[in-house]
Amino acid sequence: MKTRAELKSEAKDVLRGRWKDSLLMCLVPTLVSIAIGLLIFFLLLLPTITFVQNNPDFVNGTSSYEGSSGGGGGGFFGSIIGALFSAGISWTFLDLLRGKKQKITPFSDAFRGFAGPVILGVICISLLTLVFVTLWSLLLIIPGIIKGYSYSQAYFVYYDGYEETGVRPGFLDSITRSRKLMKGYKGQLFLLDLSFIGWHILAMLTLGIGYLWLTPYITATKAAFYENLPKTIAV
Repeated sequence: MKTRAELKSEAKDVLRGRWKDSLLMCLVPTLVSIAIGLLIFFLLLLPTITFVQNNPDFVNGTSSYEGSSGGGGGGFFGSIIGALFSAGISWTFLDLLRGKKQKITPFSDAFRGFAGPVILGVICISLLTLVFVTLWSLLLIIPGIIKGYSYSQAYFVYYDGYEETGVRPGFLDSITRSRKLMKGYKGQLFLLDLSFIGWHILAMLTLGIGYLWLTPYITATKAAFYENLPKTIAV
């Protein structure tokens, strides 16, 4: 495994000359989320306005009507959508590292995780890892974090399996292989994450604007990490 500096250098090489398209690609999920949020807001707002107009007692505080919160469902749906975007963007950087792609097409590459052959796999892996990490976290928070790192390469494993065979790999098989690949490397990925803390602070000081550049940098570095993982697993 290469050092953190070498992995970051590989990421910078991939981003060199592609910063604009990388930024746009990583910006797509944010724009889509804003659009969906506005759509949901207006879809909920119109019935609410109609309800208030037809129920004047509600305005006077005498109505027994209580709105139900959709925060939990919205958060769950958002995590699935986030996983689909994250997988597609990560695969794009992996292909760039391998020389399989030379150019980023921001909009289409951002939606690679939504493609018919892979969307089910990404969703199922996302749900399974969420369940497993949650169950481990019930013991203590530390085991949950460790397992999160163990399963962190599952989307890459799934992608490689499909690209090599043309057949969708098993969801649990992808998670299991990720766990085996990460044996002895979880600490290195943890330290790699820690090495970005300074950049996160700077990005927050810019009111989040800095993440437009930081997100592609981190994602490309994580793709480099996977690419440099030894793929031979001892039986």
